[in-house]
Amino acid sequence: LVVTELTDRCYRTCCGALHLQYGAAPEGPAGTGKTETVKDLAKALARMCVVFNCSDGLDFIAMGKFFKGLASTGGWACFDEFNRIDVEVLSVVAQQILQIQMAIKARLTEFEFEGSQLPLRWT
Repeated sequence: LVVTELTDRCYRTCCGALHLQYGAAPEGPAGTGKTETVKDLAKALARMCVVFNCSDGLDFIAMGKFFKGLASTGGWACFDEFNRIDVEVLSVVAQQILQIQMAIKARLTEFEFEGSQLPLRWT
């Protein structure tokens, strides 16, 4: 990966968000290296990063299962084509993400998510 002013800015912004216990959502035109930048940052910080290609057939149940794995392992996810998810599903996904973020901010080591008691690893 070639480090430019833009990738450096993305690194700093993502690290600042992590420090505040938030996620990050790099945006920009297709083919500008957003996914590769996030993957490279995860590698530099020794974090597992899973790239997930979203589609319009995705439902909140599948996303919930994916989030369960991420929350319990402390892994990162990079959602490609997130804009393809139906609005109805996005509403539930936003609530799922909020629930995980609230558990992290409360510094819980275990929490209930989608009917399961999960260990929580914050990274």
